Amino acid sequence: MKADRPVRHLCRLLVAALLLAALAGCGKSTVVRSPSAGSGSGTSQAPSQGTPGKTVVVQRGDTLYSLARANGVAVADLARWNGLQPPYTIYPGQRLQLGERKGTGTAAAPRPAGSTASAGGTAASGKPAASTSTTPAPATPAAPPSSGFAWRWPAQGVLLNTFVPGNNTRQGIDIGGTSGQEVVAAADGVVVYSGAGLVGYGELIIVKHNEQWLSAYGHNRARLVNEGQVVKAGQQIAEMGRTGAARDMLHFEIRYNGKPVDPLLYLPKK
Repeated sequence: MKADRPVRHLCRLLVAALLLAALAGCGKSTVVRSPSAGSGSGTSQAPSQGTPGKTVVVQRGDTLYSLARANGVAVADLARWNGLQPPYTIYPGQRLQLGERKGTGTAAAPRPAGSTASAGGTAASGKPAASTSTTPAPATPAAPPSSGFAWRWPAQGVLLNTFVPGNNTRQGIDIGGTSGQEVVAAADGVVVYSGAGLVGYGELIIVKHNEQWLSAYGHNRARLVNEGQVVKAGQQIAEMGRTGAARDMLHFEIRYNGKPVDPLLYLPKK
């Protein structure tokens, strides 16, 4: 019925907001909030135990709060286990941990060869044990996760803005170009969102490559693919534009387990 069309349209926009409310940085939508003091969950909830190793896959319409309630854990704990920060953006197909990931622990520092230092701090000979430096070694930056497949540039043009870790306004890169220019899929995948329901993102396309990896393409002039469509790397999926932007450009992001990573670590060097 015609009366149902506005309702269906509103539902689609709400799903879109859950999918990527924090993607392009310029969006202001709040997707999921922790329950307030009046929500009935209380403000002094004890930490959840959870089930380490158990996961749940996000479905359309899910929120962090609904998943926490369904699995008997606190929203704050579910967010912490998955490294989520406010506004706790989750998207369909994302896999969430339902418990604390067990670490390997910190092993005691090994003694120098031949040392038999006792608990009292002296060697077996009775002489004071040689002192050892307690200065921690410089931390080695963690290597970026490997996607296991090759990426390609989604558009040609000048690099306007780069990725900045922890900056909600710089979660991807911006590539400047001309109106109508080709925007292509950066890798094989399935289109999980194609729409213009998020204010500030313009015509947006999201491609899911596997359970861990997705890419997003914003500010397009026109979208050329539909949700559920399989696309190949290099296939044109959109025309570059300036919807939601001040100039013709493509906003491009790569996400690993829902978290933005620097696309320049994965795209071929120019």
